[in-house]
Amino acid sequence: MAVTLYDLGSASGLKKLDEYLLTRSYITGYQASKDDLTVYAALSKVPSDEYVNVSRWYKHIDALLRISGVSGEGSGVTVKSSLVAEAVATPPPADSKAAAADDDDDDDVDLFGEETEEEKKAAEERAAALKASGKKKESGKSSVLMDIKPWDDETDMKKLEEAVRGVQMEGLLWGASKLVPVGYGIKKLQIMLTIVDDLVSVDSLIEEQLTAEPINEYVQSCDIVAFNKI
Repeated sequence: MAVTLYDLGSASGLKKLDEYLLTRSYITGYQASKDDLTVYAALSKVPSDEYVNVSRWYKHIDALLRISGVSGEGSGVTVKSSLVAEAVATPPPADSKAAAADDDDDDDVDLFGEETEEEKKAAEERAAALKASGKKKESGKSSVLMDIKPWDDETDMKKLEEAVRGVQMEGLLWGASKLVPVGYGIKKLQIMLTIVDDLVSVDSLIEEQLTAEPINEYVQSCDIVAFNKI
């Protein structure tokens, strides 16, 4: 069953998620899945220990991503920024009457009249727009976990992250991140990102943005840790 979560950036949203996870180990099902990655990526920072169940779940998913990744399909989850989407407006009676009047007007249209050139052109434009809109809606998304490594222990990791997040393009959304020790005083940036598959190529993002000038002043290399379709 698909799950919808709201406003995870607020205390009320986290409280709802904490209550939801009280009797669950994962967002959906009995194994880690893409649904867990979607929620993991939607959290802008590591949740406070105040939210016991969320914190427990977050640490578990974080550990799985570093060890083996997550491959389960899940049942589907949607994360929305506010509760506004929950309210479904009911049209007032007046609107129903207006709709009925419109229907009556449609009955008066001569369906067998000759179509003018202007009408043909308008119909073609509507069909093209509808086709483009359909393609856009069908475009898939992917959740990616990436390791970004600095040149050495003297690299300013704060500036490195700022440079990485400074890469903006349509279809790219940066998510939660943290610094992970590598050794010899060096730390790497581990960061989540969500991409629209038709708009963003991870390979191009790495080769043309993250490891190119001027960001390569801070970034030595990038590795994809996990890549999952949403």
